[in-house]
Amino acid sequence: MSAAKPVLQAAILQYAKQLRLPTVGDQFARLAEEAVKEKQSHLSYLEALLEAEVDERDHRAVARRIQEARFPAVKTLEEFDFQVVPHISVAVMRNLGEGGYLARKEPVIFLGETGTGKTHLATALAVAACRQHKRVRFTTAAEMVTELIEAKNQLELTRVRNRWTRYDLIVIDELGYVVMPDAAAELLFQVVAGRAERAAVVVTTNLPFSEWTTKFPNARLCKAMLDRLTDQAHIIETGEESYRFRRTLAKKGGKA
Repeated sequence: MSAAKPVLQAAILQYAKQLRLPTVGDQFARLAEEAVKEKQSHLSYLEALLEAEVDERDHRAVARRIQEARFPAVKTLEEFDFQVVPHISVAVMRNLGEGGYLARKEPVIFLGETGTGKTHLATALAVAACRQHKRVRFTTAAEMVTELIEAKNQLELTRVRNRWTRYDLIVIDELGYVVMPDAAAELLFQVVAGRAERAAVVVTTNLPFSEWTTKFPNARLCKAMLDRLTDQAHIIETGEESYRFRRTLAKKGGKA
């Protein structure tokens, strides 16, 4: 190694730090050695170095989006075993995963019994949206209503409600699992209505639409909620048999 090389490397590290290019600082020496071995041009080396910086920034940005979304667990479409539930279309889910519904501000509703994969698929679409650099938030219906009620009591409802309407995508899990008093249902409706035709929402529910009045006693509000959520919606029925149970059986070779 020439006497000048350590000095040059130290200078490059300092410049990378000042310019906030950490990946350039970490990888310039290794990529330079590879460029020499492969007889790459200076431009090819520079391209590879800048590409590494961009890729790492993209990776960090996606990781930050996923963290900010507050998923209870990160799930992806690649992890979902469609062979266990063949009635769910792989093509439809992959098409949704590409994000066209986000641009068109269309709702997605997963309807089925407990354990049929609704939350996994909803989370997977949200993770895909994070990878597309969308601002995403996951919540259960109960958690959202609790937050809105607390905000109302603290005279901060407008601020909190507006925050919920600004996300590119929100996932409302477990909608219709418990009876929702009129005051709580009204607050939830305000968020849903505020996003209608403006931003996408993904909902999971175990309740057929015809039975929603059993959880939303106010019939007019229930009808208005369904009207907003189902307009132009992609409705995916996940069935009645537990995906988790069938997946476990499949791993055991079909034996109970």
